[in-house]
Amino acid sequence: MQLAQEQIGQPAMRSPQFRANPFPFYAQLRAAAPVYQVHLSRRESIWLVTRYSDVLALLKDERFVKDRLQAMTPEQQAKQPWMPSMLKPLTRSMLTLDEPDHSRLRGLVHKAFTPRLIEELRNRVQSLCDELLDAAQRRGSMELIGDYALPLPITIIAEMLGVPTRDRAKFHQWSRALILVFSGSSQMLQGLPQIWLFMRYLRQFFKQRRVQPGDDLTTALIRAEEAGDRLSEDELLAMVMLLLIAGYETTVNLIGSGTLALLQHPAQHLLLREDPALIKTAIEELLRYTSPVDCATERFAREDVVLNGVRIARGEQVRAVLGSANRDEEQFINPDKLDLTRDPNRHLAFGQGIHYCLGAPLARLEGQIAINTLLRRMPNLRLAVAPEQLCWRRGLSLRGLEQLPVTF
Repeated sequence: MQLAQEQIGQPAMRSPQFRANPFPFYAQLRAAAPVYQVHLSRRESIWLVTRYSDVLALLKDERFVKDRLQAMTPEQQAKQPWMPSMLKPLTRSMLTLDEPDHSRLRGLVHKAFTPRLIEELRNRVQSLCDELLDAAQRRGSMELIGDYALPLPITIIAEMLGVPTRDRAKFHQWSRALILVFSGSSQMLQGLPQIWLFMRYLRQFFKQRRVQPGDDLTTALIRAEEAGDRLSEDELLAMVMLLLIAGYETTVNLIGSGTLALLQHPAQHLLLREDPALIKTAIEELLRYTSPVDCATERFAREDVVLNGVRIARGEQVRAVLGSANRDEEQFINPDKLDLTRDPNRHLAFGQGIHYCLGAPLARLEGQIAINTLLRRMPNLRLAVAPEQLCWRRGLSLRGLEQLPVTF
């Protein structure tokens, strides 16, 4: 039975308090209003799709598109919030385009992210994990996000793209600004100066790589551009920004939230520590249980669509709630229980359909090595603060911790 808006109410979905535990609200929606409209601001409303079967169908449904211009009427487009012209190139990424442009862009980079090539990074990921933990042990303390979960994937994706070591510390700040700008937050304007710096840096980096090519993914993308009209300057900019950000954001949240989940479930923590070979199924369960990407990025109805008995009008925005689908009672036995031996585990943490996460093999590899290495080298790992003192990141799409102080 569908319930009216006022019967369920609406939490502040972008707030750290909601991010800490959105799952009771999602369970309420799955039970009573699986397709539900929420109002994020006076000008922005979105539909949340929360049941596993509906989310799976939505992610593959060609009636829902990524490019809002394909979906909206001229009247709807005229009512869209103002976007600074400097951000227009960023709307030309794989994340925001439909066919045939999506496949054309994805085809330029997918070879770099095949499981075989990612497996060749195993030794580098392992050595980096050990370097980061060596430094933490010398200090005698660790804030797990800033000292471990964050520098690991940032370093790996930056090395793949050929970004100089001295510049990598800037990328997290720039990434946070970009997410802020595109989240629809009222703080959008605060992020624009950082985005301008990010774009200026990359354009200078491209100029340098054209003169001094390297054995890296950026050089390969530039060569693809110069070979013909396959990658425009704006597409190159959007591609590298997307790879830099998407290349680590999911992994940071997986390692951070995954470690917290283990610390809060001592029996599962002990199980994995005593049987490291369990790590592959463990990572799949941590992906399901913590859902590092809580809501898939925007989709827009390009025609009137009835979904689970609810009419979604042309041009309206729809979000597939991956964090809810991954806790659906109809799909998973005891979905709120962390079970590192869960099998089968057909979670949707990386999405589904043509926009399935390109970096999934890399995130899995980094998560497996990072967590196993952490448990092996720090068997007495524990939280340094009470769980209720932890602060979760603001936002709608991603779910992760700001910091995770631990002792060992």
